[in-house]
Amino acid sequence: MKTLKKLVALVVFCSVVIACKNEQPEVKTVQVDTETAKASIDPNAKIAMAEFTIEGMTCAMGCAKTIEKKLAKMEGVKSATVDFDKKLAMVSYDEAKVTTESLEETVKKTGETYSVKDMKTVDESPAKKACADDCNKDCCKDKTEAEIKACQAACKKACCAGKAK
Repeated sequence: MKTLKKLVALVVFCSVVIACKNEQPEVKTVQVDTETAKASIDPNAKIAMAEFTIEGMTCAMGCAKTIEKKLAKMEGVKSATVDFDKKLAMVSYDEAKVTTESLEETVKKTGETYSVKDMKTVDESPAKKACADDCNKDCCKDKTEAEIKACQAACKKACCAGKAK
């Protein structure tokens, strides 16, 4: 009986030792060819921006990042950003390859609970608009519409040189 107890104890001990190996998983680094991804956008393409609300997201990492990655992988999409807190997505895309309907379809295919609301296209990026607004504040204060256009045309800043509102 003592031998049987010792044998069972030895089997249990060996099972625990074998089962509790503390092996680290192998980490592999994968290099992504970003040149190929950037090559899909024609440098002469007319770039548009879409801004829309996404309903149904429950977390920043699972929902928002997944939607952002799906949108960014679409052919013709230059960039995509999804803000979980504001439930807002901003996508910059080639108008010849992507439509607002295809953006909405991609979001809906990502998950059954996601829906798109308040889709609107934006003519220029918020950064460019803010820069042009700054140029107007700097050199075009208290002027008429014609004077503002002349001021913008004469502006030395690259963001608004030759561009009138």
